[in-house]
Formats: sequence, structure tokens, C-alpha cells
Amino acid sequence: MSNLQPTSLGYISPVGDYALKNTQALGGVSHLWQDFFARAMQEQHGETSTDAAATPAVTDPAAEPTAGSDWLAQINAQRLCDVKGTEVKPAEPLFLPIAEFDTELLEKAAPPFSSEELVAQQKQLDFESGWVRPIVLNAGQPLPEPGPAPRPRPLNLPIAEFEWDLADKPAEPFDSQTLARQQTDLDFDHHWAAPVVLQNIRIAA
Repeated sequence: MSNLQPTSLGYISPVGDYALKNTQALGGVSHLWQDFFARAMQEQHGETSTDAAATPAVTDPAAEPTAGSDWLAQINAQRLCDVKGTEVKPAEPLFLPIAEFDTELLEKAAPPFSSEELVAQQKQLDFESGWVRPIVLNAGQPLPEPGPAPRPRPLNLPIAEFEWDLADKPAEPFDSQTLARQQTDLDFDHHWAAPVVLQNIRIAA
């Protein structure tokens, strides 16, 4: 409604005046209906043939508009066209492989974790749940009152003094030949090498 511009009497505004546009549109429609009724009356009385009806009449464009005749000729030409209907088939269902029924289409299962990885993951989970998470959640909060400490309990540790299976195994004894050779070496050191070395030390001193 804001586009309606009031004009003075006797003046027709060519811009934004809907009354002028409506008048022009109604005038064109009136000419179109007049031409249509005239042709209908001629066809009813048999004054024009089929060829004449298909061919638009030559009129003076300066006397009346020819838009209605052009549209009527186009309609008649379209009616005379050989139109063939195209059969449209309904959509057929697609039989696609579904992974829910074809297990071979599923992704391969990941290899299971080893026992070492499971133990490491459980330790990390216990560490985060029992130490990291409480500290983060209780940051800035008053500390709770400590409860009673657990009572000491004896540690069942394996001690070699009581469990001889944990002690070192005794060494195997030497055979007679090894013992005789060791005794000969010891006598040589005590009776010949050691006195010579001590005498040389005294002389050098």
C-alpha cells in the first residue's frame, strides 16, 4: 500500500500508478476476449474453414492488438502436434549388499591387546582414577579430615634363612687331582717364591 501515490485530478502518473496499469491490462484483456468471441461466432456459423482457423487472420496492428490472435494460433498449432505419451515405470527396489547380513563386508576386527598391554592399561586407569582424578576434582576444595590409618600387618616376605630353597646352591667340591695341584702351588709359593720376594724387598730397602 505504500507504493500507491495520490495524484491530482486530470493527471496520470506513468510511474507507480497502479490505476493506469490496471486500465492498460483490462484493455488488453478486453481486446483478447473480443477477438476470441468473434472467431468462435465465425466457426459456429461455418464462415471460416479449418485452414483459415489454423491460420491467424491478417489484421491491422495499428487498429487493434494482435496478441490474442498470435496466442490462439500457437494453441492451435500445439493441438495439431503429434504428442506421444511416455510410459513411466515405477522405481525398482535396489538389492544392495548390506553389511548386517553379509558379514564379509564388515570391517575386520582389530587384533586383541596382549596381556602386557592390558596390564599397563589397567595400571594407568587405576592411577588416573585413584590419584589424578581426585586431585583435579578436589582442587581448591577444603581437605577432608583424615580417617584412621590401616593397622600394620606382617609382611610375608620370602627369607633365605628360613626357606633354604631360596639360598644359593653350595659349590661342587674339587676332585683329588685339582686339590693336589692347588697344594703343590701353595707349597711352591710358601717355600720358594715368598722367601725370594721378601729377601729382594729387604735388599732394596
